[in-house]
Amino acid sequence: MSSSNTLASNTLDRVLVLEMVRVVEAAAIAASTLVGRGDEKAADAAAVEAMRAALNELYMDGTVVIGEGERDEAPMLFIGEKVGLGKGPEIDIALDPLEGTTICATAGPNSLAVLAIAEKGGLLNAPDVYMDKIAVGPGYPEGIIDLDRTPTENVKAVAAAKGVDPHDIMVCVLDRPRHEAMIAELRAVGCGVMLIGDGDVAGVIATTNPDTTIDIYMGAGGAPEGVLACAALRCVGGQFKGRLLFRNDDERGRAAKWGVTDLDKQYDLTELARGDCIFAATGVTDGSLLEGVKRKGKIMTTESVVMRASSGTVRWVKGEHRI
Repeated sequence: MSSSNTLASNTLDRVLVLEMVRVVEAAAIAASTLVGRGDEKAADAAAVEAMRAALNELYMDGTVVIGEGERDEAPMLFIGEKVGLGKGPEIDIALDPLEGTTICATAGPNSLAVLAIAEKGGLLNAPDVYMDKIAVGPGYPEGIIDLDRTPTENVKAVAAAKGVDPHDIMVCVLDRPRHEAMIAELRAVGCGVMLIGDGDVAGVIATTNPDTTIDIYMGAGGAPEGVLACAALRCVGGQFKGRLLFRNDDERGRAAKWGVTDLDKQYDLTELARGDCIFAATGVTDGSLLEGVKRKGKIMTTESVVMRASSGTVRWVKGEHRI
């Protein structure tokens, strides 16, 4: 390992992996008290406040590069906000204290508290716009997916690499009107389409887990969520392509503000999450990746996953929290 890589690795060593678990646990527990209550804003606010408080206890000089929005849009965990004790290693942080706010409010599956950290400059400062995405798990030839190909071409390429018929491929897609034409094309080629109501970070990560039966994630979702998902894929393997989508001049101007000059660029995994990084998530509601928070008397139980790119280590953490 080069001296620069050693330094980067040591930087994240000093921010203990388990501390990241504690941060997402705190957010998930706070949001869990509002599962099924029908109030998305209250659930999100509870998760944000708990995550911020937990981050501010850590020995680090952290900067939120992907958060709840720009300073004038979010009271806490806004882009550029400094978190931590202001001492120690400089860390970039991407976070979503409550991935799937609607899911949480309606007690649906796959709501998560999510966080990724990297050494300074390791995560793309993605503007809060849409991103066209496609992702697969590990084990495929490099370049197996591409946004310049049609959905049909991507499905056939993955099927050929697996040695199966397109009918045996399952594609995960956000259930949105903007995806109607793509869903129709996918079904015409014969593959299965799993529609999810929210939570595309979980959808991308699901491609890495054979137990989910999901082979490909495809479609447009938030760009910040794309960076978070890439941090996870950097840890466990997989491929990702993303292209920012702009609906108006205001969004193009926002991209320029964050240093995006090529508006049509197709980003790959390592351009969105570089170097060593750590990804952590705790389930808020039960899902394909994690169990949700459960309360048993005065004890709340959590299930979390934490991954690290430099070691390829994935840890599953069960927690019991006395309240």
